[in-house]
Amino acid sequence: MKLYLFSLLAGLVVGCFYSLVGVRSPAPPIVALVGLLGIVLGEQLTPVVKQLIPALHAEASLEKSLAPADAAADDAKRRP
Repeated sequence: MKLYLFSLLAGLVVGCFYSLVGVRSPAPPIVALVGLLGIVLGEQLTPVVKQLIPALHAEASLEKSLAPADAAADDAKRRP
């Protein structure tokens, strides 16, 4: 049931947006297709971004933890 309510809510939001922008429903075919493309890309992009954020955070943490050790090793190599 929640899925139907969210779908109705999304339709209402899009309908309000169409009204504000001045696009009349039914939208011209190219406008509708571009909108559907945006929906599909958004659905596919969201999981990728969710996985990318923790990976980038982990990489930054790893670089922070290794930076002092690398600097100490470089200093040891420079000293005769």
